[in-house]
Amino acid sequence: MFMKTSLKALTAGALALSFGTAAYAADNSVKIGWTAWSDAEFVTKLTQRILEERMDYEVELVQTDIAPQYQGLSDGDLDLMLMSWQPGTHGDYMEKVCNDVVPLGILYTHARLGWAIPAYIPEETLASIEDLSKDEVKEQLDETITGIDPGAGITRLSKDALEAYGLDDYELQISSGAGMTAALERATQRDEWIVVTGWSPHWMFGAYDLRYLEDPKGILGSFERVVALAREGFYQEDIDAASFISRIQIPIDDLQAAMYDAQETSYEEAVTKYIENNEARINYWVSGEF
Repeated sequence: MFMKTSLKALTAGALALSFGTAAYAADNSVKIGWTAWSDAEFVTKLTQRILEERMDYEVELVQTDIAPQYQGLSDGDLDLMLMSWQPGTHGDYMEKVCNDVVPLGILYTHARLGWAIPAYIPEETLASIEDLSKDEVKEQLDETITGIDPGAGITRLSKDALEAYGLDDYELQISSGAGMTAALERATQRDEWIVVTGWSPHWMFGAYDLRYLEDPKGILGSFERVVALAREGFYQEDIDAASFISRIQIPIDDLQAAMYDAQETSYEEAVTKYIENNEARINYWVSGEF
C-alpha cells in the first residue's frame, strides 16, 4: 500500500481536485480535512459547529481520504485534521510529514483496531484470528474478511495479518466504511457469519452485539490515541482556534454514544444533543476556564 509508494505521488491528483490552490487561515477562516468515518464525521462536525457558532469562524470542511489529508497539511492546503491515529495506525504517514505538521492535542484515547464478529458466533469455534484457518470456519465465512477503503490503516494492517497468520485462502474484501456496516447489518439480520475490519470508537458496537477476535501475534496493534494535527504555522497565525482545538478531549464512551445517536437521527442532531448535554465541557474548550 502506501509504504511502498511516495505519499506525494499517491495523493497529488486527489489534492488538486479536493483543495485547489493553497490558502492559509486568515480572517477567522479555517479549512479542516475529514474522512467519512463515523468518529471523524462526528468530531469534525462538532468542531465546526462550535467554531462557527461560539467563536465566529468561517469553516470549510474538505472530505477526502486519509493520505491526501496528511499531504494537504504538509503542503499548507489544509489547516487541520482531526483523525490522526497514533502511534501505529498512521505511523507511516506521520513519518513522511512529521517536519511539516504540528500535533495540537489528544482528542480521545483507548482507540483500537481489530477484526470483529457478531457475538452469536460460538466462541469455542471462533475466538481468535488463528481459528480462521479451521475448515469449518472457512466454509461459514466463505474465506472472506469484509474491509473498508484501501487507504485506511486497518486495511494495511489486515493485509499484514492475513500474511502473518498464513490465511492465504482468504480475501480481504475492499469497500468502504458504509459498505462494511451494510454487509454487517445484512449478516446479523440473517444470523450469518461475518468478520469485519473494525475499530473503536464506532457506532456499530452500539447497534450490534459484537466482539473482537483475539490477535495473539499483535499484528493489528494495541490501544491508540487519536490526535488533532495542524499545518506548520497555524498555531502562531491563529492561536485562538489552535488553543480551542488543543483543549478538546472526549471520553470514548461518550463519543461512541454520540455516534450511535447520529446513526439513529443525523450527525447534525447528534451534535446539537451533545452540545446541549455538555455545556460546561464545551465552555472550557472555548474559553480555557472552568
